[in-house]
Amino acid sequence: MVSLQTFEQNKDIDVPRRLMKYVLIYCSSGQLQVVVDEKELVLLPRSVLTITSGQVHYVKQFDGAEGHILEFTLDFFCKTDSDIELIFQNGLFCHFAMNEVIPVSDPKLVADQLDTIGTELKDEPYQHLISIHSRIELILVEINRSKIARGDEIWKPDALFLKFLESVRSNFELNHPVARFAELLDTTEAKLNELAKLHTGKTAQNVIYGLLVSEAKRLLTYEKLIVKEVAFQLGFSDPFYFSNFFKKHTGQSPKAYQTRYALI
Repeated sequence: MVSLQTFEQNKDIDVPRRLMKYVLIYCSSGQLQVVVDEKELVLLPRSVLTITSGQVHYVKQFDGAEGHILEFTLDFFCKTDSDIELIFQNGLFCHFAMNEVIPVSDPKLVADQLDTIGTELKDEPYQHLISIHSRIELILVEINRSKIARGDEIWKPDALFLKFLESVRSNFELNHPVARFAELLDTTEAKLNELAKLHTGKTAQNVIYGLLVSEAKRLLTYEKLIVKEVAFQLGFSDPFYFSNFFKKHTGQSPKAYQTRYALI
């Protein structure tokens, strides 16, 4: 549901892992190089990195860094539409491989809230989960303020669009068309297309394709799976069709991609 560890406590920090949780890494001192899917990022003191549920990540280089890793599930944090919008506001936990290192304007606030979350988890006082939820909110607000202060544009996503992204991410193996997701979310194809165009400039179906390609890359890079197995996990009954789909969107075959990038 929610957990907090220091870098020192996390013994598998250098092992690629994939969690169905949202991960926030805060570096208080030193430096560390983190790989998220295909991207390498360097955290310096007083900076944070947010990692979306389902993304593969690990620390590639660790230079005496100190800090915390906060993990929480969507179900724990997102009780209301406002919570859903906050977690994705300004691209904080983005499904589109837009991870970035964000220097925070008030590192003391972030560090203090993380320390308090650790104490709440350890002692479990009355209504500690409510307290932790509120402290995560404060941290996310501070990160948003830091992004705006450096000149980023304000981006407030629609909760329904985010539910659509989460629904796709949770059902890759079903490879549903837009109509099926509209049915699951009690809305219409037209509404999903309207929101997809607004937030990404793409159709809802092309958003699904983009998420499928990202997932295929993760499976080809980090899992000991042959192309046929990847295809079936993503809902393609015909591996040849999957190969054509992947090549169309990436410019190379799944096998060629795996040969080049796989960590196996």
